[in-house]
Amino acid sequence: MNIQHIQKISIELALAPDKVKAAATLLADGATVPFIARYRKEATGSLDEVAITAIRDRVEQLGELDKRRDSILNSLGERGLLTDELKGQLEKAETLTILEDLYLPFRPKRRTRATIAREKGLEPLARCIFEPSGDTPPGFDPLEKALEFIDSEKGVETAEDALAGARDIIAEWISEDVDTRSALREMLLTKGRIASRVVLGKEGEGVKFTDYYGWEEPVKAAPSHRVLALRRGEREGFLNLHITGCDDEALGWLKAHFIKADTPSPDQVVQAIEDGYERLLSPSLETDVRLAMKTRADEEAIKVFADNLRQLLLAAPLGEKTVMAIDPGFRTGCKVVCLDRQGKLLRFEAIYPHSSEKQLTEASRMTVELCDKYEIEAIAVGNGTAGRETEAFLKTLDLPDRIPVISVNESGASIYSASDIAREEFPDQDVTVRGAVSIGRRLMDPLAELVKIDPKSIGVGQYQHDVNQIALKKTLDDVVMSCVNAVGVELNTASSQLLSYVSGLGTSLAKNIVAHRMENGPFASRKGLKKVPRLGPKAFEQAAGFLRIRGSSDPLDTSAVHPERYPLVQTMAKDAGCTVRDLMADANLRKKIDLSRYVSEEVGMPTLTDIMSELARPGRDPRDQFQTFAFAEGIEKMEDLRSGMKLPGIVTNVTAFGAFVDIGVHQDGLVHISQLANKFVKNAADVVKVHQQVTVTVLTVDLMRKRIGLSMK
Repeated sequence: MNIQHIQKISIELALAPDKVKAAATLLADGATVPFIARYRKEATGSLDEVAITAIRDRVEQLGELDKRRDSILNSLGERGLLTDELKGQLEKAETLTILEDLYLPFRPKRRTRATIAREKGLEPLARCIFEPSGDTPPGFDPLEKALEFIDSEKGVETAEDALAGARDIIAEWISEDVDTRSALREMLLTKGRIASRVVLGKEGEGVKFTDYYGWEEPVKAAPSHRVLALRRGEREGFLNLHITGCDDEALGWLKAHFIKADTPSPDQVVQAIEDGYERLLSPSLETDVRLAMKTRADEEAIKVFADNLRQLLLAAPLGEKTVMAIDPGFRTGCKVVCLDRQGKLLRFEAIYPHSSEKQLTEASRMTVELCDKYEIEAIAVGNGTAGRETEAFLKTLDLPDRIPVISVNESGASIYSASDIAREEFPDQDVTVRGAVSIGRRLMDPLAELVKIDPKSIGVGQYQHDVNQIALKKTLDDVVMSCVNAVGVELNTASSQLLSYVSGLGTSLAKNIVAHRMENGPFASRKGLKKVPRLGPKAFEQAAGFLRIRGSSDPLDTSAVHPERYPLVQTMAKDAGCTVRDLMADANLRKKIDLSRYVSEEVGMPTLTDIMSELARPGRDPRDQFQTFAFAEGIEKMEDLRSGMKLPGIVTNVTAFGAFVDIGVHQDGLVHISQLANKFVKNAADVVKVHQQVTVTVLTVDLMRKRIGLSMK
């Protein structure tokens, strides 16, 4: 444990050092973020998942910084370039940028103009011109001094050749100066402007980037989505990007910094400065600034994606009901599946309600018959092609009023249906049946079904394919793990994909659990987990509290009380003169318990309070209650829309610039951030969330560009 890291993180995150140290120690020992947040509150002072994740990430960043520092120190030491002064500077460097700036003059590089000049023996001349010296005579003439360095064999034919080489060396010195790079980089970050221009000849092809053909704005104010859009336009060959606006100020700073009263040859230094800035410094620092902008944009975009994903995963589940799910289609028909309350496939059929009158009659008969035979309690209809038309068809049938028809966002269902996971689940069914099953299960339990799909395919991101993919995956995995463990997992019915996100398990152990379950039957208790191959004490400790066993002989197995605390609850029950089951069922018995009696070195009031909450509502699902939703009847395509219409909708995606809302016309509309409320909105996520039901007003309809402008004012 690096104490300096702990102190640094403590200051950065404004957390007590002992809390940071405790969290870092637990993480280093293999504990997961959900486990620490839930079951080690006494150790960390009740730090939440956000704080623990921040500690984890910062520990990793500082560790990577130390690795790079050691690599640089070793490289310099092996080459005999490490002085005490340089070593001290490297050891004090707090960022990777400063570390690389310090290393830049010593980094092995290709032959540069300065390298070639040094090979010609011109470095002493450069020092005479650039560095004040007591040996420099009054009225120093650089041209006269340069005559001493003429050497035809080295390619220095004239004094001007010598001076040009010396200026190349000075330019490189200036461009590699740590303080210079830091000052000018900060200048560009705070005062620079990002400008985009259309690539000549590409005006017609890059129509989607028209807004950026002559765009310019401050670097520090450029929002994430615009930075990523500009970079995409550049990558696709339609835009040229540049950082501008600081050249004059930067040159002024350089001249003031490097030209002093005793500078031997200021005119030569000015030339070196101007050349070095244009040729070396400006391009290098522009790259740095663009990278900084990209990093910032990535962080913001990933956060937006993570927030949206969390809301989608924690969307209210319909629950355990028999469901008919329909993957709608026109020409190819609608794929219909019937699922039992655990999501098991009972029947599948194809109906053609959008074809001939004869096929419509047959589709009606078949649908009613299936609903009656399988006692269907809800119908899920995918919101893709023919979705609204299929809903309209269902509403013409003589179905019981108790059966709601619910539109389900099918983003990613087709990707799931063609995946290895789907083939493993349904080896004998085609992709259309698998897709329909996914739609139905998504209604019953969004979390359990969506974990089977790559989060990037769920449709709630913002330029998700443009951001750092490693950082994105890490963050999204964190979100999925957080949601899965917050809800809890039924051990005897969960898929291996869902189990893989349970604290301490992972893909391999999740598959072992399912295999053990298939071979030996359902788990009778949490203790049975210990019989799973390769599931050791550490994995059991991390996972057990997040797994539920409905019908277990031990009632605590249905709760989030960790097995390590079962003896404590049993002691409480014994002291109250009742059983654990009685304690869970009777609020009056729980009220009589004085929690202060059970405080110990290991167990404090935070854990005791959690235990009592779980006894009151064992295995409580933190998700909202399901609410049915219906789109406006008769509004099924963009052509049906008129300005001023007020329509119900569901938020499908929240971005930095607004929210997209599904109003049932196969094209989401955009509520710009300025139209989200009758007040200024800085962050769209403060007003709306994914899957939220809203009422919107149609502002504009652009059929040609397939754009719908909406308002929530």
